[in-house]
Amino acid sequence: RVWVETFTGLRVTQFSRLLKAVRERGGNGTMQGRPWSLPLAERVLLVAVYYRTNLTMRQLGPLFGVSSSTVCRVIQRLGPLLAIEPVSRPADAADRLWIVDGTLVPVRDRKVGASSRNYRFSANVQVIVDADTRLVIAAARPAPGTTADVHAWRASGLAEHCHDVTVLGDGAYLNCGMVVPHRKRPHRPLLPGEEDDNAAHRKVRARV
Repeated sequence: RVWVETFTGLRVTQFSRLLKAVRERGGNGTMQGRPWSLPLAERVLLVAVYYRTNLTMRQLGPLFGVSSSTVCRVIQRLGPLLAIEPVSRPADAADRLWIVDGTLVPVRDRKVGASSRNYRFSANVQVIVDADTRLVIAAARPAPGTTADVHAWRASGLAEHCHDVTVLGDGAYLNCGMVVPHRKRPHRPLLPGEEDDNAAHRKVRARV
């Protein structure tokens, strides 16, 4: 339970639904041949931790008591099953709500990476997700990890995908045409209602 909530950001009930979905999509395979060294629940947890934390396969191996090659095989087998999500219905552009954020992805390619604030050699990848289905709409080419989100966004070309769609971003995307949180003015508190707006904004943005 502690592992699930701490490392995946999911509640236990949410993780249980995810596990059920992966099992129904054939996550256990045909059960023929050499068995997996980890039960399905731990394999799903491993993949979720991998996506949530950006830990390397070499780091995840000791955490789960398996080799890095086993971690690689688990991610390759189950990763696509975790990514599949049923779409309820296509919404009109006026009803859509998208969320933008940047994520730091560890890389070894010195041409696209840089030593960033997570103390690792990373690339900044800008991602747009649908707030309703949580499916990825678009992802930009990687920028060096030292690039601020606002600069990475403006250079990404993703804004052209967002015409007539309401887009939420955090405070880093000020003046980018998005809905961002209210900012405190020097020596002045937020106005009445602005803190409630920010709380609602955070609750929706957390889906990214």
